[in-house]
Amino acid sequence: MSNGPGLLHGRLGLAASRIPHADRHGLLWLEYGKLSVEDGTLRFVAARSETLDAGDYAIPYQAVSMILLGPGTSITQDVLRLCARHGVLIAAVGEGGVKSYTAPPLGQGRSDVARAHAERWADPKRRLDTARRLYAWRFGRVLPHRDIETLRGIEGARIKESYKLVAQRFGIEWHGRRYDRQNPNAADLPNQALNHAATFVEAAADLAVAAVGALPPLGFIHEDSSNAFTLDIADLYRVDLTLPLAFGAVRAYRDGDADHLEREVRRRAAKLFRQEKLIPRMIDRIKELFDVDDRGGDA
Repeated sequence: MSNGPGLLHGRLGLAASRIPHADRHGLLWLEYGKLSVEDGTLRFVAARSETLDAGDYAIPYQAVSMILLGPGTSITQDVLRLCARHGVLIAAVGEGGVKSYTAPPLGQGRSDVARAHAERWADPKRRLDTARRLYAWRFGRVLPHRDIETLRGIEGARIKESYKLVAQRFGIEWHGRRYDRQNPNAADLPNQALNHAATFVEAAADLAVAAVGALPPLGFIHEDSSNAFTLDIADLYRVDLTLPLAFGAVRAYRDGDADHLEREVRRRAAKLFRQEKLIPRMIDRIKELFDVDDRGGDA
């Protein structure tokens, strides 16, 4: 088997994966190749890409918690069987991890995060305390308010002002947030870009929530959506990541440096997610939120 730069001979090293080693085991990004089973181990025959040299690689699945299959990948049924037997999650994702096309099984054979999540959500006081903790991370300080509607109102005003300030920073004319779920592309360019950027960040949150085995429907701030908790996590990054991502893409499109708005947001998101190690950061935040320490098993 051949070896790529920085990789052990014949083995796909986790340290060189596109989405860095983050969980107790690791997340491994693969693209443009075929994943199969040979002699009881995973084999990935790769074409050359930004991430990996062309070659034939053995994957140490015992040290992997989730395999993210990017564009141009295919797998055999034996891969699904082997990964299911050993608790390795598989998710099909878009370029750079900015889309999530599958919902993998929860966790890695562990229930600590799910139990902590359910216990906090089921207790009204602990549910509010958890929501206040999420808001504290957004604001950089703990707010004294203990009414969820008051907290939502304060956050709404903050976000409204953040839209205006970030738009000004990028020289974008801003007329307010408008979103038509039935026709997302009907809005003006800044709102279209925000729709795309929010979708991409939510996809990253989907993967982080699945990786740790948290419960998507049980949100602490969001309530009605089937992925309410995913939205709770994605919103932690709205001001610092989602808004600059969207308005930066609009600026590039307006200045003639990009010829397609959604493609520009996608390209920037893929690069930013790698640079910021977004999914691993989200994983760490979820564990911190539930006070789960996976160095020694259950918290």
